Amino acid sequence: MISSLAAAVSLERVSMNLQSFYQLRLNRIHKFKAKIDIKLEVGPFELKTVSDSEELKEALALRYEVFHREMMGKTNPEGIDVDEFDFACDHLVIKEKRSNRIVGTYRLNCSLFTEKFYSGKEFMIGKLFAQPGVKLELGRACIHKDFRRGILISLLWRGIAEYMAASDAKLVFGCATVMTADPRKAALLTRYFEEEGRILQEFRTRPTLLFTMPLLHQFMDEIRDPLTETQRAEAESLVPPLCRAYLKAGASISGEPAWDQEFNCIDFLTILQRDDLNRSLWRKYKMDENQ
Repeated sequence: MISSLAAAVSLERVSMNLQSFYQLRLNRIHKFKAKIDIKLEVGPFELKTVSDSEELKEALALRYEVFHREMMGKTNPEGIDVDEFDFACDHLVIKEKRSNRIVGTYRLNCSLFTEKFYSGKEFMIGKLFAQPGVKLELGRACIHKDFRRGILISLLWRGIAEYMAASDAKLVFGCATVMTADPRKAALLTRYFEEEGRILQEFRTRPTLLFTMPLLHQFMDEIRDPLTETQRAEAESLVPPLCRAYLKAGASISGEPAWDQEFNCIDFLTILQRDDLNRSLWRKYKMDENQ
């Protein structure tokens, strides 16, 4: 019985590694290079866009460690987190200069280089793309567990600001993940964002059919009155640090969340308009707000 289970686990690992290897070969990872070069040194860290295949593999391995081992409890000690979008994107990374290892990463998918976006799998984003100007999708953000401090999040934001200026992006969007699959909590958060004035009609959209959460609307109907102090406190406690960073920077929310069954979580589509970004963000990173 035990040997059969071990064999099954081993086969699963082999299958996963083969699929990842196939993705790398199919997309000719050996030819990967940055579309926009960003490179800055900040104290003990280097902030840059991935410039070659080896750096990309290291970033994908960090994503595997965070998303698959930490979040999903997978036991395979080695692997990569990769999908078909990775090779059309730039990958912002933070390297610790002392060890020269990647300790944080963020995927940047710019409409200058592609028409395919991860968010389009989860949400109907046609209304978003009817807006003028270059769009930049943020995704797959993660930081190594030994480096989860405010300075790393700030560095990633600095990299995003630099990339926005270089690409002349007018609008930034992406999925903000909340680690719950409870439709009541999803409904509570949606009502909270509504009360906070975060859901703007011009960006309102719905999840695609495959990512629509069962029972969500039933709970939404039950939470129609203004939220109580207890409900607001619960909703605020559910908002993770990265989503808080989006909101602090002036983000709006597109409406109800998508339900990601693979990772057993919900995603809110968040939108940041460059003209409406919190001015302190631009002053902090010495960017010209008129660019």
